[in-house]
Amino acid sequence: MIKRKTYFRHRPDLVSEELIAALLEKDTHEFLDLFQVIYERLKTRNATSGGQEMLRLRVYEKLQMLAQQGLVKKNGKSYSAVKAALKGRATEMADAKAAYEHARVTYRNLLAECSD
Repeated sequence: MIKRKTYFRHRPDLVSEELIAALLEKDTHEFLDLFQVIYERLKTRNATSGGQEMLRLRVYEKLQMLAQQGLVKKNGKSYSAVKAALKGRATEMADAKAAYEHARVTYRNLLAECSD
């Protein structure tokens, strides 16, 4: 059995956050228009590492996953949100992000106590 020697931290998924927010704003999106909206938002958050092409692939992959899960309807090259289901996913993601932030703050406080 191979043991992992690296530590993997789960971090909030900014691409999914922006994808869901953009899908909830408008009824129907073409992929390229949707990608431009997400790219601009991530650029303002300084979260576009890896290049534009790699980000386009990540957005497309996440969009396809949402479509397979029934949270987004695909009609040709157009995508539309199933609003109730997507709002539920957005709430789950917000809860997970809050839990991540709480754990991060708790960990930093423990480190500060140990160093004192």
